[in-house]
Amino acid sequence: MAASTVKVISVIGAGIMGRGIALAAARAGYETRVIEPSDPSTRSAQEEIEKILARSQEKGEIDAAGVAAAKARLSWAKSPDAAKGSDLVIEAAPESVALKAEIYAKLAPHLAPAAILATNTSGLSITELAATSGRPARFLGMHFFNPVHRMRLIELVRGLETADETVAIAEEVCLAMKKETVLVRESPGFVTSRINALIGNEAFAMLEAGIASARDIDKALKLGLNHPMGPFEMVDLVGLDTRLSILEYLHRTLGDKYRPSPLLVQYVKSGRLGRKVGRGVYDYPQ
Repeated sequence: MAASTVKVISVIGAGIMGRGIALAAARAGYETRVIEPSDPSTRSAQEEIEKILARSQEKGEIDAAGVAAAKARLSWAKSPDAAKGSDLVIEAAPESVALKAEIYAKLAPHLAPAAILATNTSGLSITELAATSGRPARFLGMHFFNPVHRMRLIELVRGLETADETVAIAEEVCLAMKKETVLVRESPGFVTSRINALIGNEAFAMLEAGIASARDIDKALKLGLNHPMGPFEMVDLVGLDTRLSILEYLHRTLGDKYRPSPLLVQYVKSGRLGRKVGRGVYDYPQ
């Protein structure tokens, strides 16, 4: 059941991450509002949530009553004013400080002073984003992992001014979602994105040098290092453009070892962005 301090959660964005976060919130017992201005994105999110719930029911992970209850807790809106009355807002917009700051400005008139604002960024500065939010003490990073309904971890990232109470409430929510947490101090890329970026970038360097095929590099890391997914399978799932954006940010903030692979840059420029467009390192029939 939902934690007592949080009753209503709004999720900004119905993309791959936003829809997964919204489903996790609804299944945890929260009234969940998804705010997405794009009708096609909303329809896609609704269809995927239906499929995930159906598969979960088939596997015995949830019963029919649980499916109905989760759906009943979900509502959909286009305007930021739908966030009014939310105790927690989780923003899951693309990795752009300017875009996120614009979203926070639009949310501000509709949020109570005590409301917590979280960002699902996988690498941007929490302190910098908090400074644009107007509520730095009630701001933190909640970095979910894709696919949200399967991945157990959430990185909680505190900025310079994040209050202890804010972290404690976020931990309550994560617990209600049946997730594990790690607490990370403000740092570019946090823990997972920094390590993942290096692994993925090195995999592209090896592929470009002809050391091994993409499939054999993926196979080597899965069978030799016990990774659940290979680096190319992972980047196709996350999105090559998203990975490139993270590497560019880490390169600017942490130095040359994060310089993006030229092959990754070429793939993105050619439109090979991963599963979401049907082609990345691998091809995916649509």
